[in-house]
Amino acid sequence: MLAEKRWVLKEQADPEKTARLAAELGIAPVLANLLIQRGIETHEEAWRFFNPKLENLHDPFLMKDMYPAVKRIEQAVEKGEKIMVYGDYDVDGTTAVALVYSFLARQGHPRLTFYIPDRYTEGYGISIRGIDCAAESGVTLVIALDCGIKATEKIEYAKTKGIDFIVCDHHLPGDAIPEAVAVLDPKRNDCSYPFKELSGCGVGFKMLQGYCVYRNLPFSEVECLLDLVAVSIASDIVPLTGENRILAFFGLKRLNEKPNKGLMSIIKICGLEKHAITIDDVVFKIGPRINAAGRMATDAEDEKVHSGGHAAVRLLIASTEEKAEAYGGAIDVCNNNRKNIDRSITQEAHDFIERNPQLKELKSTVIYNPKWMKGVVGIVASRLIETYYKPTVVLTMSNGYVTGSARSVPGFDLYQAVESCADLLENFGGHTYAAGLTMKPENVETFTQRFHEYVEAHIDPEMLIPQVDIDAELLFSDITPSFRTTLCRFQPFGPGNPAPVFATANVSDRGDARLVGSEQEHLKMELIQGEKPNTSISAIAFQQPQHYNHIKNGGAVNVCYCVVENHYRGVVTPQLRVRDIKPATKKTEP
Repeated sequence: MLAEKRWVLKEQADPEKTARLAAELGIAPVLANLLIQRGIETHEEAWRFFNPKLENLHDPFLMKDMYPAVKRIEQAVEKGEKIMVYGDYDVDGTTAVALVYSFLARQGHPRLTFYIPDRYTEGYGISIRGIDCAAESGVTLVIALDCGIKATEKIEYAKTKGIDFIVCDHHLPGDAIPEAVAVLDPKRNDCSYPFKELSGCGVGFKMLQGYCVYRNLPFSEVECLLDLVAVSIASDIVPLTGENRILAFFGLKRLNEKPNKGLMSIIKICGLEKHAITIDDVVFKIGPRINAAGRMATDAEDEKVHSGGHAAVRLLIASTEEKAEAYGGAIDVCNNNRKNIDRSITQEAHDFIERNPQLKELKSTVIYNPKWMKGVVGIVASRLIETYYKPTVVLTMSNGYVTGSARSVPGFDLYQAVESCADLLENFGGHTYAAGLTMKPENVETFTQRFHEYVEAHIDPEMLIPQVDIDAELLFSDITPSFRTTLCRFQPFGPGNPAPVFATANVSDRGDARLVGSEQEHLKMELIQGEKPNTSISAIAFQQPQHYNHIKNGGAVNVCYCVVENHYRGVVTPQLRVRDIKPATKKTEP
């Protein structure tokens, strides 16, 4: 069971600065404080934040290699060359492939194909099999999306087959940049592009934007594909700041108003067609279903067996509702199977750790079972962090190698921990909080020991205590209709622009507290502050049934929460999504 969470009140803005900005904007001081916490301190900056504009997207030609990229695509289109659009098997990769494939198809280019490597037989990134497949089918240009930045040898191999590469990636480069026709990656040291945190699909979008500028095509030719970009941004957990905020804002608008047929089929499966779709809906409902295809499925077409990721792309490029519904239904089955498998493996992992108490004493978790499914170990790692709250690596066996996924806790750079063991690894990659790695079986024991030692030496003990960062303290009476309207304008929420968390002290239930959910695992309340029932507000505390007795018996509590909108039968009411509860008699922070 998790340790009691620490509540940490964020540094509050200077009161004079807050009051001045609040007066200029005509908003509550607590909302002006939120803006300043996000680095927004002037009326002009706030206006740009609250009113994203597509014209504020950066010039795509600020990205290094943009000109040779669009020129090479133009050459391929004019000469009728066969183009392969190649991408990773996760949501970012499959949406990126669908984006570029759909655009080129809309331009009338007839000689198109796409390729998604198989997670189990090829692994991540550019593969020899993919290059050979391109050569055999007469491809002369491969556009690689969400991968390729470290594929120096593979791209050299492709040259021997007469195949050019354009790389669109957003991962950190290695020591050498591949010798492709063009390598678009804002994280290149020699790239001065102003925004460094695009998703892989976002880099692909910038390339298409550049192509439209180069060919004098209207921006509407790519604007209609922004729903795919929004799904990639949400699912790949990139910061929702700067250019990503603009892309996600208009992508969500498209997703709500006129999504492509494939996404519409998933929206219907999720039961979201009558709701305003948010970033959370993409992260927890739409994205996992698209991901499930690459984790679980194989798909046959024309007697050739393709990776499950191909099914995700076919869904996203479906030209008819019938095709979209067929692929959507198949992918939903994959997702249900995935959930059953990851639930089973997570339970096995929990049982193993509980049988080995010495593992619980360590500041990190490394667990290995050669029988576990490769496609779900990242999910299992995340589930283990929910319980044990420490950097976690889950390993399994695939194609003669031990492979796995790592996940971290806030504040700890997991990538550096994995990189410190690079000499033991065949390959690895990832970000601060998530990484993938592959090694020979004989290196597992040494890797485990060294990973534990690195974490022990570098982690701050406070990082091992779950923490809730609180933006501001609030009274229930502050949650007025105008407050909620302005708060909604802070969306879309995500990394870099998280949903604000507020704290309110000494509240109690009006008498309606009850446990809900299939296993009575959630706590539903109607909270009041003081003796004012007219300030009551509906609240839901997911996975917190332990507080039921105290609250049902009239006990006062302190709560921290996000303010959300609850849509029911056309009526919109405020609701508190409670992050944590503490008895009011206890001394709490803040």
